[in-house]
Formats: sequence, structure tokens, C-alpha cells
Amino acid sequence: MSHKKKNPPTIRLIPLLITAMVGIDLWVIRPPEGITPQAWHLFAIFVATILGFIIKPLPMGPVAIFGIAITALTNTLSVPQALSGFGHPVIWLIVIAFFISRGFIKTGLGERIAYLFVKRFGKKTLGLAYSLLFSDLILSPAIPSNTARAGGIILPIIRSLSETFGSRPDDGTERKIGAFLVKVGFQGDLITSAMFMTAMAANPLSAKLAKDVAGVQITWTGWAIAAALPGLISLVVIPFLLYKWYPPEITETPNASAMANEKLTQMGPLKRTELLMLFVFLIVLVLWIFGNRLGVDPTTTAFIGLAILLLTEVLSWEDVLKERGAWDTLTWFAAVVMMATYLDKLGLIAWFGNWVKHSVSGLPWILSSLILLLIYFYSHYFFASSTAHISAMFTAFLVVMVAAGAPPMIAALLLAFFSNLFAATTHYGAGTSPVFFGTGYVSQPKWWSLGFLVSVVNIIIWLAIGGVWWKILGLW
Repeated sequence: MSHKKKNPPTIRLIPLLITAMVGIDLWVIRPPEGITPQAWHLFAIFVATILGFIIKPLPMGPVAIFGIAITALTNTLSVPQALSGFGHPVIWLIVIAFFISRGFIKTGLGERIAYLFVKRFGKKTLGLAYSLLFSDLILSPAIPSNTARAGGIILPIIRSLSETFGSRPDDGTERKIGAFLVKVGFQGDLITSAMFMTAMAANPLSAKLAKDVAGVQITWTGWAIAAALPGLISLVVIPFLLYKWYPPEITETPNASAMANEKLTQMGPLKRTELLMLFVFLIVLVLWIFGNRLGVDPTTTAFIGLAILLLTEVLSWEDVLKERGAWDTLTWFAAVVMMATYLDKLGLIAWFGNWVKHSVSGLPWILSSLILLLIYFYSHYFFASSTAHISAMFTAFLVVMVAAGAPPMIAALLLAFFSNLFAATTHYGAGTSPVFFGTGYVSQPKWWSLGFLVSVVNIIIWLAIGGVWWKILGLW
């Protein structure tokens, strides 16, 4: 096992001081007109916390704890407000997705599924990646929680495949195959989320706002047809580019099918624990698909699944306690969600939207729309939730784009599609982000750099190819 040499405390103090200075500098600068001191102070803490995540003077959990502590100590927010992120339903959905993934691995069901995938698509690593994305694409119209879909269904298979090929994040073998599959699975899920109105929980909100603000009626079928061509092209192009930019060490497995057959024979028929895990998986899957009609939200479904796994002893409480990635994610993601939520409530996001509106006034609609779309996309660095971003900025940006002369349907569709794709950039931008990042297969610098490259490619595909496709469809 490899051991990373720790920096001495004096060295670690330098980036910690840099992070603190950035926050202090923002704190002492007078806030721009229209921003309250409370919002400006929280923005300073938020920027310092994110910078701490990037340069890592300490692990992300302690950095998040410091951010929460400073928020409460300076009375920027009350203690209940500073701790409010820990009660967010999406965060607990993410945490429980980790535990469900552990159930797949512990029982061997995930390994069995992985061997079945290897048997069918195991000749090349890229083929495995495409098979996983195809599975996500098939499930996406029926499962409105992309966190539940990717974290509870796709990720366990990825982790099992990685384990099968001896790729683990804690022994220096993550680049064998696991890191590539994790990154592809994450980016692919964002693309499938953009392809159907029911593939992401906040997509119906985008459609509703489009109708309320611009009188644009986006139907389920209309959304799917408009997204079909650029979405499919992204699903083909992005894995291939990641294969080139971040290649796995294992690229071909010519004996994988024979190996999988042998392993499946050795495993024998399904064991009791595997059957129980499969039973729970089916229950959770059904509730994630039809839960809205039954009044059961995705987080409640996840709790039901975990409760059954514990009651049947498929998972023990020790298994839950030892899932360090889940508890680490709970800590740092709760801090980010809390800060992003209150930045919106305190009016900073609204101020930012108005500033953008005045900045692009008087430009041709194509240029102003492009600027607005890029700002809308990359402002997601300041959000830990797609729903929060849509709620805060979708309406303002749609109004400005239409007022500038953009076709209302195209403006609404682009903002709706980007409301999924913009989460490609960070490890906290959507519910799926910390689930995949928390596996430990991809470092934060690599996650951000690859995410930015993917975001650029997606923007080009959806603007250029999408624009031509929508012209053919007669949408503009």
C-alpha cells in the first residue's frame, strides 16, 4: 500500500493563512451597493471555504467545520441556520446511497452484476463505460432523482467493476479502471438528466417557469425530441474524450468473458443475502420510479431501503459506521449547501442576476444570449444544488434573453438543458457530485480540470449541433 508523506504543520499553515486572508479581505471591503453586509460576509466565508477545498490546507471535512464555526461565531448566521445544511433531504439521500452501494459490495450481488457486465461487454474498458451509460439512459425517463439513479444503481456497479479488476482508491490502483469509470458515470448521468423532463427532479420546475415567464409550453415529448440528438452525441463523445484525457491503465481485457464465466460458476446460485439485497434494490427502484404518485419522496425511499437492509442484517451498524466516505460527504456538503442556500435568501444571487441584466443590455440577441448562457452555466460554481440555481436565476435570465430578441422556446430549452449540464464543473454542484467524488477514485484538482473541459465540449455540442437540430425541428 502506498503512503503519502504528510506536510509538516508549518507548511500546511501557509495555504490555511492564504485561505483566511482571502476571506478577511472580502470581509473588510465595503459591499457593493445593493448587497447587505450580512450577505457580503457570508460570501466572504463561502469563497474562503471553497478556496480551502481547492488548496487543502486540511481535509475537506475540517475546512467545512471551520466555515460553519466562523459563520456562527461572527453572527453572520444563527447557529440553527449555520447547521441547517445537515437537515437537507438531498444530503441524506446522498449519504444513504453510499450505504446501499456498500450493500451491493458486501453481499457479492454487485460483483455478480459486474461479472455479467464483464461477460457481455468486457473486451474493452470503453465498451464497459458505454454499457453503463446506456443503462443510465434507459432508466433516466422513469427515475426523476438522478442522485438516486446514479448513486443507488449505477455507482454500485462501477465500484464492483473496479474491485473486480483490482482498482481501489486506497492502495494506489485507482487509475487501473476505477477513476475512468467513476468520471464517465458521473458525467454521463448529467447528460441523461438533461435528455428527459422526468430525468431530474428540478426539470419540471424549469418547464413551469418557462410557461409562467415566457408563455412557452414545453411538453415531455417536445423536451425529449429536442434533447435527443445533442444528448446522444454528448453520450458518445464525452466518454471517448475522457478515455483520451484520463485513460485507464486497463484498456483491453480479452480474457474477461472467460474469467467472468469462471467466476460466476464459482459463485454459484444467488445467496440469501444477495436475494435480500436484490429484493431491497427492487423495492427502492419501484419507489424511486413511482414514489411521486404514492407520496413517497426519494429520500424517504432511501431510508426505507437502508432500514430493511439493517433489519435483515444484510448490513450491520458497523458497516454503516465504517462507511467513512458517507460521513465525510455529510460534513462538507452540508456546509456548502447551507452557505449557498443563504446566499440566495440574503439576496446576493438576485443582485448578481440584475447586474448581468444591465451588463448585456443593447447587444444583439445572439451575442447577449451567449453571454447570458455562459454566465448562467459557470455561475454554478457558487451553487451546491441545481434546484437552488434554477430557482434563483432561471427566471431572470429567461426574461433578459427573450427581451433581447431570443426565440422564447430556444431560450427556455437551453437554460433547461444547461441546468443539468452545469453540474459537470465541481464536486459539489449536484446531488450526484459528492456521491461519485466521495468514492475517492478521482482527486479534486483532476475532477475540476476534467469537469471544465467536459463543460466546454458539452456547451459546443448543445449550442452548435443542438441549434441546427432545433432549426430542422422548426423551433426557431
